Amino acid sequence: MQTNNVPYLDHLSLVERYREYAYPQLKISQLVRSGKLIKVRRGLYLDSQDTTYSMKTLANMICSPSYLSFEYALRFYQMIPEHVVIYTSASFNKNKNKTFHTPIGTFEYYYLNPSVYPFGITRLEEKGQPFLIATKEKAILDILSKIGSVRSVKALNALLFEDLRIDEDELKDLNRHEIEFLSAKYHQRNCHLFAQWLESRKE
Repeated sequence: MQTNNVPYLDHLSLVERYREYAYPQLKISQLVRSGKLIKVRRGLYLDSQDTTYSMKTLANMICSPSYLSFEYALRFYQMIPEHVVIYTSASFNKNKNKTFHTPIGTFEYYYLNPSVYPFGITRLEEKGQPFLIATKEKAILDILSKIGSVRSVKALNALLFEDLRIDEDELKDLNRHEIEFLSAKYHQRNCHLFAQWLESRKE
């Protein structure tokens, strides 16, 4: 995800900023050690005095392409009661899950099949900075897709309301057409079962 906002500093911009020094890289390392620069990951820095950055935008930038989803998105939409401190995202550029422990927070990325990745993503803003996040429907299906197969409706109910503690009233407002469309792309039992379960609860 690209952004031209000042809070996000890449290595090239810092080298340019400190070009008057004989060894710009040494200066950058000194600033990181002194705490004046925060190294988020290789090639991505923040000015420790600048608090205008968005954690959600950073989540998109640390591993790209990606969008916020899973537990973080469910909490963002207030569908689960727990406070979520880890920024969980979906990505498809690497066929493996990745975790980044940074000085400002922990960011987790779960591999998602490219065939389902592009759908069910919305663009929002925080502090005037863009970030991508799953829709409610996509977030639920994403999390179901990474959980071991559920064998019955009873087990699905336990997963949704006891393990994940999703607000049942929130499920009534889900877009059933989007659930049906998305679930077919996962090729995963949990997602198909959830779509059937939701359809059966139509009032």
